[in-house]
Amino acid sequence: MHNIIIAIDGYSSCGKSTTAKQVAAKLDYTYIDTGAMYRAVTLYFINNRISLTNPKEVARALENIVIEFRREKVGEGVTYLNGLNVEDEIRKLYVANKVSEVSAIADVRHSLVAQQRVMGAKKGVVMDGRDIGTVVFPDAHLKVFMTAEPLIRAERRQIELLAKGETATLDEILANIKKRDFIDTTRNESPLRQAADAVLIDTSYMTFDEQIGAVCLLADQAIARKIANHA
Repeated sequence: MHNIIIAIDGYSSCGKSTTAKQVAAKLDYTYIDTGAMYRAVTLYFINNRISLTNPKEVARALENIVIEFRREKVGEGVTYLNGLNVEDEIRKLYVANKVSEVSAIADVRHSLVAQQRVMGAKKGVVMDGRDIGTVVFPDAHLKVFMTAEPLIRAERRQIELLAKGETATLDEILANIKKRDFIDTTRNESPLRQAADAVLIDTSYMTFDEQIGAVCLLADQAIARKIANHA
């Protein structure tokens, strides 16, 4: 079986997770939502009032965090934090407002990158995040970098929140997205950037089906290359 590692990086709310989930389903691969991992850590830090500027406090907290992805009957992976289903809670705006700050902490990234590498060791994996193709799996067989216009991303995010019964103005969401973009791209530890060998996909005016189709086509090409190289 010629399984490969597919790394999908990019900005928040540009369709990474939705696309990655469907690509994994079509290829019968494992999907790992690294964004959910950082959100789960953020939720733990918020709930336990962890000081982001206290390295010892952060290190102790990380030792007490266990993140799992469990496949529920509905077929989608669900995020569990220390045995509790936190899938809905980690998607709320108050968590989104803090996740980039938490993600910028070196110890947090080192801890989660180590876990992500273990998860992807068997290949046949689709993983999305900010630094998958540049840090977690720099030798991934396929690297995709996704982007979209900030206002379009904010509109998509508002639709997602409304579907979950959470309300926020478009201005609030847009401000959150711009703040996250700034932190993600300027942090010292694993900043968001496009890998030199990543394929850029601008999803601003693409449907999700078009996004999924584009990545699946690239995956088929990457698998064909791997087979040819081992022939």
